[in-house]
Amino acid sequence: MESVIIGVGSNLGERLQILQQAGTFLEALSSGSIKKASIWESEPIGPSKFPFLNTVAKIETEKSPAKLLRSLKEFEQDMGREKNPERWGPRILDLDIIAFGDLVIQKENLIIPHSEYRRRLFVLLPLQEIEAEWMDPSTQTSISDMVTEAPNMQIHKTDHTW
Repeated sequence: MESVIIGVGSNLGERLQILQQAGTFLEALSSGSIKKASIWESEPIGPSKFPFLNTVAKIETEKSPAKLLRSLKEFEQDMGREKNPERWGPRILDLDIIAFGDLVIQKENLIIPHSEYRRRLFVLLPLQEIEAEWMDPSTQTSISDMVTEAPNMQIHKTDHTW
């Protein structure tokens, strides 16, 4: 069984309800315990015009990285996400594998650790909240150093629960 960090975000529709449904899905998907961070609201990056609700969860799984990715993408589509959305565009739901144990994978359709997360406070701050001692498996950089080095953005913790 591996520990996996999943990034969760939404900026279309009933964002909180969508994150809550994603939380229920991740609980069912997890083979063991699950840790959920607080929900954060952040400005969009790229062409999207609407603010995001973002969080992360740490799950346990026996699935391979490829099978887990397939499950996440199927759930996104079940929730109404477009199959090939605009890069950094608006989305009903975004589920990303941020890290999968200590694996480092560089494939066309699967990059672990996630290629963008180090520059995204909306991933780093919730991750730091539930895994304060976490280190990037590819660079051995601490989560606190990544938070310090990440580009500044408008972001705040909400009082929402999921």
